[in-house]
Amino acid sequence: MASLFLASCAAPPTKPISQAPKASSSSNLPRTPRVTETVITDDSSSSAALTPVAFSEIPGWDEDNLSEAWQAWLQSCNTLRKRKPGPVNWAAVCDRANAQKPRDAKAFFENNFRAYAVRNQITGKSEGLVTGYYEPIIAGSRVRTDRYTVPLYAYPKAWVRTKPSPAPTRAELMNSNLLKGSEIAWVEDPVAAASMQIQGSGKIRLDNGQIMRLGFAGSNDLPFKSSAQWLLDRKEITRAQATMQGISEWAKRNPSKVQEMLNANPRFVFFRELPASSNQDLGPIGALGVPLTPERSVAIDPRAIPLGAPVFLETTRPLSNQPIRRLVMAQDTGKAIVGPVRVDYFWGTGDEAGELAGRMKQNGRVWLMLPKRD
Repeated sequence: MASLFLASCAAPPTKPISQAPKASSSSNLPRTPRVTETVITDDSSSSAALTPVAFSEIPGWDEDNLSEAWQAWLQSCNTLRKRKPGPVNWAAVCDRANAQKPRDAKAFFENNFRAYAVRNQITGKSEGLVTGYYEPIIAGSRVRTDRYTVPLYAYPKAWVRTKPSPAPTRAELMNSNLLKGSEIAWVEDPVAAASMQIQGSGKIRLDNGQIMRLGFAGSNDLPFKSSAQWLLDRKEITRAQATMQGISEWAKRNPSKVQEMLNANPRFVFFRELPASSNQDLGPIGALGVPLTPERSVAIDPRAIPLGAPVFLETTRPLSNQPIRRLVMAQDTGKAIVGPVRVDYFWGTGDEAGELAGRMKQNGRVWLMLPKRD
């Protein structure tokens, strides 16, 4: 779901993530033996290695307001409790969560989970890349109008039976009639449309005030390439202008070059309309099948981190050393999210979240929480 529109344009922090402090001798939590284990996931090819740690050794654990992550955790439980019994007993810990008050979140996690520092057992590195993504919300229509002339497409019906291999590139799709009749919505700004494709979901605000929710329906399975980088390589914009607003402004000044710029990315994403929700503030549905929570949901590689699990993230805000240290839930995946220490941080919905997501390319570390065995 979560490829990045501007990932190549962001810079890493100016200094590395701080090292975790050692647990104090007065801690009420026992020091855990330094035994490295291999994470249990649904994929035996996992490259993640886990080292048990005390919660007091996780930087920022005591400072985070864990009650703010409680609703996101309960969302995870909506799916986790339905899993078949296995090495990890999610159902039992989720049942206990239902009887818990959010204000007691810290005690709940410490009493019911063990914490594990995650590292890449192939490279030995415990620090990896943290990017960001978001849910666009743009004005649009269900039908083409004089204002809304840029289409978003449903998955081609012909591809359901037989998908071409290799599938056409974006340029080939745009220069043919292959998608005619598959229009699902119309918007005004081609850059905003491309951004929604890259994020994999979004909201269309119709002129009558209603919200049309679109979710990921499939793609042409071609690799993503940054349109922003294409502009930078041709010196069409500066790095300071490599934001969605900056690219939209460039597009307004250069309408004859817009399609060439967008076609630099061969990947093409299709949508499906999601059921209307009484709560329009709900985030998009992630790979776990539950709504994402701004700044408390992340996309991970499910071959390394169990989908749905609580994860403590240490990173920094975009283009800064201002720390982000908080409990998040592994509720989504993405084609570009590969490896045990690789996280895509969900910033939320709208332009402000989009600006933060587009600039985020930081170093980070993660700690996985797994239920204690009964």
